[in-house]
Amino acid sequence: MSDTKYTPGPLLTACESFDTVLWNDSSDLEELQTSISYGGVGATCNPVIAYTTIAKHPEIWTDRIRKIAEDHPTWSESQIGWQAVMDMSVEAAKLLEPTFDKTHGHDGRLSVQTDPRLHRDARALADQAELFHNLTKNIIVKIPATKTGIEAIEMATERGVSVNVTVSFSVPQAVQAAAAIQRGLEKREAAGHDTSQMSPVVTIMVGRLDDWLKHVVKRDKIFLDPSALEWAGVAAVKRAYKIFNERGYRARVLVAAFRNVLQWSEFQGGDLVVSPPFSWQKLINDSDYEPIEKMSIDVDEHYLTQLRRIPDFNRAYEPDGMTLEEFETFGPTVRTLRQFLNADNDLDMLIRDILIPAQ
Repeated sequence: MSDTKYTPGPLLTACESFDTVLWNDSSDLEELQTSISYGGVGATCNPVIAYTTIAKHPEIWTDRIRKIAEDHPTWSESQIGWQAVMDMSVEAAKLLEPTFDKTHGHDGRLSVQTDPRLHRDARALADQAELFHNLTKNIIVKIPATKTGIEAIEMATERGVSVNVTVSFSVPQAVQAAAAIQRGLEKREAAGHDTSQMSPVVTIMVGRLDDWLKHVVKRDKIFLDPSALEWAGVAAVKRAYKIFNERGYRARVLVAAFRNVLQWSEFQGGDLVVSPPFSWQKLINDSDYEPIEKMSIDVDEHYLTQLRRIPDFNRAYEPDGMTLEEFETFGPTVRTLRQFLNADNDLDMLIRDILIPAQ
């Protein structure tokens, strides 16, 4: 449990008694500095965020990318782009070091995502995770919750990497990932290593689950109360959170990919991380919302009854709703992996346009 609580001040922050913490869903330095002023104690990066940040700030990154290319004349566009991502991550991590030191590694971390093009190779994912881990002391590394990713998560954790599980949308994914982290921690401790400053988290991308179920309802012509579709991700997080506590998993739940304010307000009071995009943080901070404890309140049975009419909700909500092999073919996983892979391609093209501008 963190010894850092929210402090009174901006409305985005919660009651001092809450263990809920805020991480910024971006490594953009300007946004992160503002998020810290709201009470933020962590941040994240992924291929989409990295590409967006570099494209948004050409006045900063164009010359830097040219310099990386000049220093490494044989590097591919991908290698140059990923070096820029690593440089961006180290700089953002620096802003969070005071929190990292104050909380002994529990918070104050910057998430760096492994290359999605490695998603079929567990050892390659674990090797890159270790590389990112060694960039600076307060890095946490994202690895996807696929069958291959679960293997890499255990492997990287055993090597001392604090992992942030990503591409995760369901209770079975979260539970399997937390169990893999637990095994990795136990193996590391059995080998005589200290794990006290390791602080893994398991993400559930709540909005992406909601997006998928809305697609399924429309595709399959399922008639139900449409308001229930705003509660699916919330329900999955609350169920996973209870299981983590019951089983004593070290990893915390992290909530990301916001689509509505429930995905902020319903988790206040839990010992977990909420990681909204910066625009959501500003919206909440500029409002008159006052946080109250809601994590212990179950989702209304009416909404659950409605949601249970969707087969893919049951797969996402039940702890054994999917096998490891099914994680990679689950609709939100396919969509998200493809988006991250496309962002890799976009970053390559951006590097190409800088180094070989069109005539």
